[in-house]
Amino acid sequence: MEQHTIKNIQLNGKGDNNTSPLTLKGTPSIIRIEEENAVNDNFIAANTTPITLLEIKNKHTIPVYVKDNTPCISQVEYIETTMNAAKATLNKPIANLAIRVSHPIKGRTFEARSKKAADLLDHEKTIYNERMAFVFELPYFKENINGQELTLTVAGIKAYNNDNLYSYGGSLQKFKIGIGYKVKVCTNLCIFTDGASLEIKARNVEELQSAIIELFESASFLKLIPALQKFGEYELTELQFATLLGKTRLYNHLPAESKREIPPLLISDSQISTVAKEYYNNGTFMRNSNGSINLWSLYNLFTDSIKSSYIDTFLDRNLNAFEFTSGIVDALEGKEHYSWFLK
Repeated sequence: MEQHTIKNIQLNGKGDNNTSPLTLKGTPSIIRIEEENAVNDNFIAANTTPITLLEIKNKHTIPVYVKDNTPCISQVEYIETTMNAAKATLNKPIANLAIRVSHPIKGRTFEARSKKAADLLDHEKTIYNERMAFVFELPYFKENINGQELTLTVAGIKAYNNDNLYSYGGSLQKFKIGIGYKVKVCTNLCIFTDGASLEIKARNVEELQSAIIELFESASFLKLIPALQKFGEYELTELQFATLLGKTRLYNHLPAESKREIPPLLISDSQISTVAKEYYNNGTFMRNSNGSINLWSLYNLFTDSIKSSYIDTFLDRNLNAFEFTSGIVDALEGKEHYSWFLK
């Protein structure tokens, strides 16, 4: 397997082991990235709409802090900062930016205050989306697991409902980001613990940029591949699978004291039902003829079901799916931590 390492580099692409940690000074557009139309990538599905970066720039307003009308870090700034940081830190081309949004916040201009909604003209409407998710690929980094091609992918989440916008400018905003792999056949994301940060807090673009670069420089994403390959080495019998699904349905109804003794499971009951359905029907990751299913297939059934999550919980559940499947591996090896789900 080719060794892919992350190095500190200078913006001209040259670097060595003695360079200081990389920083991108100034605006997030130092490295020019061509704005293409949105890729039709169904990495998330629930109540979301695909959109282009250009459309957000040209047609959407930027939310502000109520106390002093200071603008928040915009969705465009977050996307461009992340893309520039990935391209500079990994020193490889990026491609296939896909953006999906949800929970539109609609408004209107003062002149249109008395009009009926149906009579509003386009220039009288204002809008921004409360929640936004994006992914883009680094196609140089590819792997293959159980016959499925994987491409290194970055995923980011911005949900303004997690911020206190009834404050003053300069307050902390929250961002989520992860780097992992995307399974080509199904666009499922494989995000692991070392490659994710579920609560980056930043007051401005510079702080956000620094935190993203720190994650990219420290993420040993090659460690993810052996873990994913290991999933394919373990199987659940039909009875074990049925027990696992039954316990996952019981989990959310456990008394609080009992639940504290068991590792967390964030996947919802409806998503567990989807896993049960796809166990029989998924053309790529369904059960074997004897009813058994390997953990690579089970993991992909989990990550596929998670696409029905709202944007602000999507990355959390995706990471939890990896941790949960890794825990089932441990349980099959005789460790107790996750054994409750198989007993």
